[in-house]
Amino acid sequence: MQTPSQPDDPATAKAILRADRGLEWPTLLLLAATYGLWALGTLLWQVPLLSVLLVAVAIAQFSSLQHEVLHGHPFRSQAVNDLMVFPGLLPMVPYMRFKDTHLQHHYDPALTDPYDDPESNYLDPAVWERLSRPVRKILRWNNTLLGRMLLGPAIGTVLFVTSDLALIRGGDRRVLLSWAWHAVGVGLVLVWLLWVGMPVWAYLLAAYMAYGLLKIRTYLEHRAHTAFRARTVVVEDRGPLAFLFLNNNFHVVHHMHPAVPWYRLPALYAARRGHFLRRNEAYVYSSYAEIFRRHFLKAKDPVPHPVWPVKRED
Repeated sequence: MQTPSQPDDPATAKAILRADRGLEWPTLLLLAATYGLWALGTLLWQVPLLSVLLVAVAIAQFSSLQHEVLHGHPFRSQAVNDLMVFPGLLPMVPYMRFKDTHLQHHYDPALTDPYDDPESNYLDPAVWERLSRPVRKILRWNNTLLGRMLLGPAIGTVLFVTSDLALIRGGDRRVLLSWAWHAVGVGLVLVWLLWVGMPVWAYLLAAYMAYGLLKIRTYLEHRAHTAFRARTVVVEDRGPLAFLFLNNNFHVVHHMHPAVPWYRLPALYAARRGHFLRRNEAYVYSSYAEIFRRHFLKAKDPVPHPVWPVKRED
């Protein structure tokens, strides 16, 4: 863990926060490039390995852009924003469900709560005690970075779909509508695949790989801690993965300022690094390489929530 090493620059931070967003060209251009990369990857099916890899990277980037869009970018009209990421490039997760659950996740006092935080990877200790030994073993492996990348997409999809089916059976029309619109978006993708000749199985493999890449970002974004302000990480990385995740590695900055566009997060962090690290009590990693070294085969956290029940007051 690191500590602040240079004085903050509140004036610069204030200027970044007050900057007129205008038309967010970096996001628009990146979205166009991502669609282009996705199309190119599917068109190159005659070179299967290259095709699958390009499509996987494009889907992961597209998911990061969906995250940007649901926070109100790049236009002021949310309806226009939503339409821009309507196609179901990632078939496992409907965009509207991602949007609803992620915005719920942004209620910071509930972070890591197994019930009230939809993105929590912890379990209620009482639930953990009732699980069979084989299931516990799988979930423990899922708490290593390698396990999260390999098993996480399957485990997450099963739990997510099972939960949503229960909501639909209980009469939740919004969840049903979200899946219905997603079916239309996935249908558009299937029509394209039929036209270019990429097999559905190959596309699903690419989508699974993309989901595994995204699990690198979410692996330790939040930790169990008595103070909710200290539950959100910073990964001081500016490499390819940071770009793939649209600087969401500066995660405490994003949680504190969710309206700030992705391309301004590093500068905002740099201007008030000391403030952010005091805020999250130095929950910081130097890079994703450090995370791989420390947690590729060794779990960072236990599966049962270690600070239970979750404290809601800071």
